[in-house]
Amino acid sequence: MFIDQAYIRVKAGDGGHGCVSFRREKYIPKGGPDGGDGGRGGHVYLVTDASKDTLLDFAGKHDWQARNGGGGQGKNKHGADGKDLVVPVPAGTLVYDQNFGILLKDMSQPGMKIRICKGGRGGYGNKRFATPTRQAPRIAIRGKAGQERLLRLELKLIADVGLVGMPNAGKSTLLSRCSAARPKIAAYPFTTLNPVLGIVELSDGRRFVMADIPGLIEGAHSGSGLGHDFLRHIERTRILVHLLDIMPADGADPAANYKAIRRELKLYSPELMDKPEIIALTKVDLDSDGKLVKDIKKKLKGKKVVVVSAVTGQGLGELTEKLWKLIQSKK
Repeated sequence: MFIDQAYIRVKAGDGGHGCVSFRREKYIPKGGPDGGDGGRGGHVYLVTDASKDTLLDFAGKHDWQARNGGGGQGKNKHGADGKDLVVPVPAGTLVYDQNFGILLKDMSQPGMKIRICKGGRGGYGNKRFATPTRQAPRIAIRGKAGQERLLRLELKLIADVGLVGMPNAGKSTLLSRCSAARPKIAAYPFTTLNPVLGIVELSDGRRFVMADIPGLIEGAHSGSGLGHDFLRHIERTRILVHLLDIMPADGADPAANYKAIRRELKLYSPELMDKPEIIALTKVDLDSDGKLVKDIKKKLKGKKVVVVSAVTGQGLGELTEKLWKLIQSKK
């Protein structure tokens, strides 16, 4: 199951309380104070984990809390510090504070680690308050409460290449042919509901990440269809591959479909228009005489167009090599 939003409560551990205690030893009937300090509460950290690609771990667990610090004891024994809590999240996770509506951190890189909640400081034992004029203090300080936050986690997939287009344009089939990913593919029209990542392997050990972004429709920028649920994933990709079905099931004009999707991308985020783009005309195995492809190329004059067929494999090598060169030029 693909989960790309989660609401959680994180709580650092409370500090342990200080202790009020006095020495009691044989032949020393009036020993001085020996109450130890409380331990620090555990911190809460968020760390990006390369093995995670969804926020599924947070679907059934909304409360995450670190351990409290131990209380101080007699004989000047300090309480143990509470164990820190490390919460793994996938790379590409945006961390928002729900109460203030602000972005706390964009965890866009693997291996990032941030302290999201600070553990409470341990309280002082009565040993701390002994002075020449106050030799038997009977006071101690309670530990401080750990920091608490309500967080909204939002995942934006990180991929080198994002496949975009109308529903049923053949994105899932293309991804399955270019990588080892196995998205759902069927002989009847349907649209992918969840983004799928795949690793495209080229010769000489070259590889890049390709993402199948669910199909878009007009009005997606305002939330129609899958809308904002998946438009945000396109923002993370370096390069867009716009798939155009040369024979749409609804009889629409492929060139008009292209312009409609480009308009949705612009309305959602003008920055998407500046991303490098390759147009891939798909299902060309259905165009035996090449007339459809020729007509579409004429309407898209000046655009980079690659002709591919995921069924026969035509043009896939050319497409992946062009993508690799573009990726390298953007590093």
